[in-house]
Amino acid sequence: MSAPFAMALAGRRWMPLWAIIHHRGRRSGTYYATPIALVPTVTDDVFLIGLPWGTGTNWARNVLADDGAVLQWKGTVHRATAPRIVGAEEAAALAEPRYRPVVGRFPAAIVLRRS
Repeated sequence: MSAPFAMALAGRRWMPLWAIIHHRGRRSGTYYATPIALVPTVTDDVFLIGLPWGTGTNWARNVLADDGAVLQWKGTVHRATAPRIVGAEEAAALAEPRYRPVVGRFPAAIVLRRS
């Protein structure tokens, strides 16, 4: 999905797998909005975002450095705190069963607590 197209759709009530993560640059302090795919979880107290390109993704590093972010998801704004990187096994266990095979192939995921 191209970035402009993703930004136009992400975060909308009718696009439940896509969200926009609002985060601050760890060096510049600039605020960014990045479209991401949220993985449905077996519990309502966390957000799970797969990291198919690994933990070096700039937005993920920014979220970790700032200890959280704001997510625009399903037409609502959510504060997400206490980010942590988890491996494929833990990410798959948190994901709804139908998403486990895909999430289990990612090298890592980021888990955030819903605030």
